[in-house]
Amino acid sequence: MQVKRLIIYLVLFCLAILMLMPFAWMVLSSLKEEDEVFTYEMTWLPSKITFSGYYRALTEQPFLRYGLNSLFVAGIITCAQLITGVLAGYAFARLQFPGRNVIFLGYLVAMMIPSQATIIPAYILIRKMGLIDTYAGLTLPFLAGPFAAFMMRQFFLSMPVSLEEAAIIDGCSRMQVLSRIVLPLSKPALASLGLFTFMGAWNDFMWPLIIINRDIMRTLQVGLSLMRADLYPDWPMMMAASVMATAPIIVAFLLAQKQFIQSMIFTGVKY
Repeated sequence: MQVKRLIIYLVLFCLAILMLMPFAWMVLSSLKEEDEVFTYEMTWLPSKITFSGYYRALTEQPFLRYGLNSLFVAGIITCAQLITGVLAGYAFARLQFPGRNVIFLGYLVAMMIPSQATIIPAYILIRKMGLIDTYAGLTLPFLAGPFAAFMMRQFFLSMPVSLEEAAIIDGCSRMQVLSRIVLPLSKPALASLGLFTFMGAWNDFMWPLIIINRDIMRTLQVGLSLMRADLYPDWPMMMAASVMATAPIIVAFLLAQKQFIQSMIFTGVKY
């Protein structure tokens, strides 16, 4: 049994190393000189550590502006989906109203539709509303999503109803039950949903590319693609920009790591 577990850990360790290799190459390349990134003989470690790539990314490119745009857009979308996901999920899990199952089935069907199939109708709608090149145009189509409602509904269904019934007997309204009883117990699910939503909004490329024309409104992912558009791209600068673009995702995961793991363990026990 111990040998079997050791083999499993060894395989997982090797897979983890393989997954980390591209990220390690990106970090080490960001510390190299420009002529060291691609050489005849592949070298991992830089001969001389330099932060000139980071300096050029922050001074020669509007990297900070792109980053602030992405942070603002991802923050708005994450907060909005947490609110709408909690309200919709709680309604589907606890409230009895006509057509509840049919509406929820519509949510599930919406999850099966690829985003590429709806991007053109969404663009036409945003253009008719006059929201091209605006933060509203970047965020409005993503303020609510079926995945958020589905995830929160499944979590709420796993919670004992007796806690809510006791609060209602004591005189609490549905909103008071939700805010004082349900939400404090839902931190793992909220952390997981917030992390998934933030990652999706932060890494989104297609929608900002279509909806934004002005350079000052571009998000980080679109800005990174423009850095690569040159005939002779500055690879250390691009690697440095990619490292800085990845850092907020890592920070967000580290902040939500405890709640995220608790959510995974809780889900594994309940289902």
